[in-house]
Amino acid sequence: MLFASLTWVPNSSLGLTVSQEKINSSNYSLVYVIQKHYASHLHYDLRLEENGVLKSWAIPKRPPKISGIKRLAVEVEDHPLGYENFEGSIPEGEYGAGRVEIWDKGSYEPINISENKKEILINGQKLKGLYTFVRLKNQSSKEKLWLFFKNKQQKKAEQENDKTIGSK
Repeated sequence: MLFASLTWVPNSSLGLTVSQEKINSSNYSLVYVIQKHYASHLHYDLRLEENGVLKSWAIPKRPPKISGIKRLAVEVEDHPLGYENFEGSIPEGEYGAGRVEIWDKGSYEPINISENKKEILINGQKLKGLYTFVRLKNQSSKEKLWLFFKNKQQKKAEQENDKTIGSK
């Protein structure tokens, strides 16, 4: 498992949270991108650099910017590094035919990674903060289904930070 700097927060439900200093840092080095994909159905392709490839998930609805919203994320085939820069049209007859545009881009840091759960710190233009993937148990389906959401404790940390900034 991979861990980043964690700070004890007595009032959080888990007791641990990522420090605000870590959240505000932009020194992550792994590729993160979300591509808006106008294929047969509009969806968002979330891609994370992992082990030399871009691990990929198709998300049917817009990814959440705030906590409390969970999105289905269907794991799809890996893509090569470099694909994070692709914008343009995939021709009819090709897999994924349709227009692709970059919706959000930046970097991320793995915080806690296991087979069925991934906690990551995202530093994108639109998404920022601690996010989680939780794998769903679906024995009847060959698809690898996940839930993707922004952590609730992150929202509390942001509110506390806003209060501190507002009082100065």
